[in-house]
Amino acid sequence: MSAILHKEIREEEEERPGCKFVRTMTSLMQRSSGLVQRRTEASRSAAAAEKEKSPGEDEDESRRGEEEEDDDKGDAKETRLTLMEEVLLLGLKDREGYTSFWNDCISSGLRGCMLIELALRGRLQLEASGMRRKSLLSRKVIYKSDAPTGDMLLDEALKHVKETQPPETVQSWIELLSGETWNPLKLHYQLRNVRERLAKNLVEKGVLTTEKQNFLLFDMTTHPLTNNNIKQRLVRKVQEAVLEKWVNDPQRMDKRALALLFLAHSSDVLENAFSPLLDDQYDLAMKRVRMLLDLEPEAEAAKSGANELLWAVVAAFTK
Repeated sequence: MSAILHKEIREEEEERPGCKFVRTMTSLMQRSSGLVQRRTEASRSAAAAEKEKSPGEDEDESRRGEEEEDDDKGDAKETRLTLMEEVLLLGLKDREGYTSFWNDCISSGLRGCMLIELALRGRLQLEASGMRRKSLLSRKVIYKSDAPTGDMLLDEALKHVKETQPPETVQSWIELLSGETWNPLKLHYQLRNVRERLAKNLVEKGVLTTEKQNFLLFDMTTHPLTNNNIKQRLVRKVQEAVLEKWVNDPQRMDKRALALLFLAHSSDVLENAFSPLLDDQYDLAMKRVRMLLDLEPEAEAAKSGANELLWAVVAAFTK
């Protein structure tokens, strides 16, 4: 009887040749199912490990991301300030909103800021030194481009330089823009109300506010500080230039930071940036500032990549 059954099964298989193929596919599907299960288990274990990860690590990563975003925002805000605005902001008293009455250097310092700002923006340059190798202070300032800068004070100074023939030297321009000239025919070069106009720019940028103060005999418009973050970022920038980010080579320093150090010193406001430092840091910072002041502008201007007009302004204030 069993022999007859085996024979019938064999005949049935011969009549259906696809049975072997079906069994083979079933086997493959079972193997595939096992592989999927193993992969699923692996992904579950990875997810469990991620959950077991300490929350402190997640907080550190998110904090680092926030700090990077803050740095980007800080850089964007910092680049909005011109050299003149930065020097004035360093000189302003935070609560009172005005510069020291005893500071008679900031006026000429702000005019030097304008010349360097225009040079860094590619609007001004010094004439060629020529075969006789003229000194920086004897070379004339010429305009390189008259494209508007978007700043009224800078555009006004640029217009004066462009329309003046024959050209003037850096020293002459600092005096003319300050109104320090005995020639009545050149008094029209004076830029008036520079500090007030710069303060209004800072008000528009949300750094200062405007108030009226009574000084017994007269009323004076003052501009107290409202955004302390920008002021502190500026102070930190000045401090880092001679401390953490000091490179001991002016050619490798950021040109704006280098110019800010020289101009803040010439405007007698650098002390305001260094006063919060500890004694050791203060001594080191002032030592490095003196190193910069002892540099020879002629030699530095002759080096590759140097901005000649920047060093000409430095020479005008340190000669």
